[in-house]
Amino acid sequence: MNNSVENRFFAIVCGALLVFVAPLFVLFLFLSSERAEKEIRDHITVLLVANSQALAKPLWDLDEDSVTQISATTVAEGAIVRVNVRDTSGQLDVTQSTIPKSYTGELEQISRPIIYTTVDGKRNLGSITVYYPALGLFDGLKHEEIVFISIFIFAVLTVFGTALIGNRIFVIQPLMRLTHAIEATRQLGSRHHVDWQSNDEMGRLARSFNEMQSKLEREETELRLAHRRATDTYNLTPAMLFSLDESDCIVAVSDYWLVATGYERIHMIGRKFASLVLPESREDYVLRKENRHDGGARLNVTVKFLCRDGHVMDVLILESTAIQNGRTLSVMTDVTDLKQSEDRNLRQAITDHLTGLLNRQGFETALDAKINEADLRGRELACLFVDLDRFKWINDNLGHAAGDAALRELVARMHERLGPGDIAARLGGDEFAILLLSEDAEKRAFEMAAGIAEIFEVPFIGDARLSASIGIAIYPLHASNASELLLKSDMAMYAKKRDGKNGAQVFNNGMLDDARRRADIEGYIENGLNEDWFEAHLQPIVNIEDRSIAGFEALMRLHHPQKGILPPKDIIDVAEETGSIIRIGNRIMEKAISGLARMQHLDGMQDAYLAINFSPIQFEPALPARIVSLLARYNIRPERIVVEITEAVLMDDNPEIRTVINEICRFGCRIALDDFGTGYSSLSYINRFPVDIIKIDQSFTRAINDTSPDVRRKSRMLIESITTLSHKMNCTVIAEGIETEEECATLVSMGLDYGQGFLFHRPKHPDALLEILTETQYHIRGAVVAQAS
Repeated sequence: MNNSVENRFFAIVCGALLVFVAPLFVLFLFLSSERAEKEIRDHITVLLVANSQALAKPLWDLDEDSVTQISATTVAEGAIVRVNVRDTSGQLDVTQSTIPKSYTGELEQISRPIIYTTVDGKRNLGSITVYYPALGLFDGLKHEEIVFISIFIFAVLTVFGTALIGNRIFVIQPLMRLTHAIEATRQLGSRHHVDWQSNDEMGRLARSFNEMQSKLEREETELRLAHRRATDTYNLTPAMLFSLDESDCIVAVSDYWLVATGYERIHMIGRKFASLVLPESREDYVLRKENRHDGGARLNVTVKFLCRDGHVMDVLILESTAIQNGRTLSVMTDVTDLKQSEDRNLRQAITDHLTGLLNRQGFETALDAKINEADLRGRELACLFVDLDRFKWINDNLGHAAGDAALRELVARMHERLGPGDIAARLGGDEFAILLLSEDAEKRAFEMAAGIAEIFEVPFIGDARLSASIGIAIYPLHASNASELLLKSDMAMYAKKRDGKNGAQVFNNGMLDDARRRADIEGYIENGLNEDWFEAHLQPIVNIEDRSIAGFEALMRLHHPQKGILPPKDIIDVAEETGSIIRIGNRIMEKAISGLARMQHLDGMQDAYLAINFSPIQFEPALPARIVSLLARYNIRPERIVVEITEAVLMDDNPEIRTVINEICRFGCRIALDDFGTGYSSLSYINRFPVDIIKIDQSFTRAINDTSPDVRRKSRMLIESITTLSHKMNCTVIAEGIETEEECATLVSMGLDYGQGFLFHRPKHPDALLEILTETQYHIRGAVVAQAS
């Protein structure tokens, strides 16, 4: 590399020789070779003419000896190395050669026909062919030409060597001295000068370099003095000072900083300052410049700083960015005690004392902060509203202490699923909320929901099994502010509750329509209770063989003055959630019993029973006394009342509900298991509870005559099995939803006891039903009298 200038000069000279001299030399050689080859061919041509004439007579006579002698004479010529004489008949073929066996070069050939003149004219007797070596570029050179080339090459080499020597003396040597001075300055740190004296360009360059070195030496001396004074001021200041470059790497620290943190300066220089900050606050430090709001030249941020001995300090960093070359000057203040005091007071105000999670107040504050962070970082924020299913069972059966222990255990399991930056809170009771900040918040929310579902796979205290209904809402996809985000995640959770619990549901705009509809229904319920819009319609239950009425099922209807009869399912769902189902149930039960009291005056209705559906919420301790009171008021025997319950009532296995059911049975009322066969373990309830009547769900009734043979066969087999099993346990079997004669005939053949459906009677108001039944009995009596007469 030190001789790169000389190498380039050498390359330039060589290039000039190759471009200009070499082509001329090659051209000279080519012309010489061409001249020599022409002379040889001319000489050989003359020999061929003479020898072809000499060979004519011997070849005519087929005198092989003469032909051989003449061929040998010809090949003896200096340029010719092979001669071949051949007659046209092929009888004579003579070849003479002086080519050594080791020769591998190319040969050139010249042929000439042998003509003999006879009395009949000229005849072509054969041909003579001579061979001579092909000439190279140097083969045709004469002695004079070789001498000329040698002189030419010597002259070129002389000029070339003179140019190299002159370049080295007058260019390379001063450049080498200049290079050595620069290298010595760089390696030794002192200002070296160039020892070269001349009046040419190299001398002027050397003088300029020496002057520059002298000036730089003076400036460096001044800079060292200034740096020493600045360093003394930097280190003697009683504050933790440090400086960073553009990449936030440490370029300087004060002595006081080293004493306070325990680190050594040699290990700190060049290190990223963020590596000394705990991960939980590192992002705040890294984004400190992006998050500043005043746009000024001073920044401040509070982070957790890790000292050398493992001690963690809360430090306030004030950073000045008004430093040249991208460097900053910062002062670090230990605020650990102040931060701990603030955190302690804040924690007490925003933390749930039972679980240690944020309470509702703390969650609302965290939610606002997370939304701001999502806006700044351009990310999404998922809010998971978690409500525990069947948690009330633990409190009711195991006590509130067990419920508190289960909540603490749940939170401990949940903490294992939370990542850095995730926030969990207990909003109250068995309601929790989780905030997840992510680029794809919906995906992250479903992953968290799956993790929460796994939490409940292991039983809690007392072998209690829990699950959770989770509502998910995404900011800013579903909500534009904190309150709206929490509200919509709550709405999604309730939607999942209504959809079967135990799972996650993302908010959609249809839930707003559901919320409005539910609000309207709540208004209808409240007005219906106040204005007496609720009615108890009765649907007869008939003997499936003779179709005589065996009883009635009471069905709730809300008769709105303007909208008419509203769908009962929506009313029941909302009423069960709001708790108003108890008031509605009491109102319907009283009106239904009143209707039964009027029906019993008809012929054959004295023993007809009344089936009343009860929600799980209605099984409160006062229910048996309320039933007894109504039966006494309307003079109805207890065995004529059938309490219809669903699997949801029995599956909860609440001791209070079991006590209420047993009390109702002890009083004399009967129990019917509604929608039998649609749950998870309905068969076990026949044995565990005092069930008198089994009602087969209408879905099985419709399937017994399905177009699919397989569905039809399985449905009939299932109904026959249920009927046989129920009869053996002394239970009456009723088929619901009978709508065609074909269905009725099939059920009769299976041995069912009773049926219920539109084929027989539709649900009607007791007044309308009483009028229809009275008229029917009138026509029947008239027909009997007419037949008797």
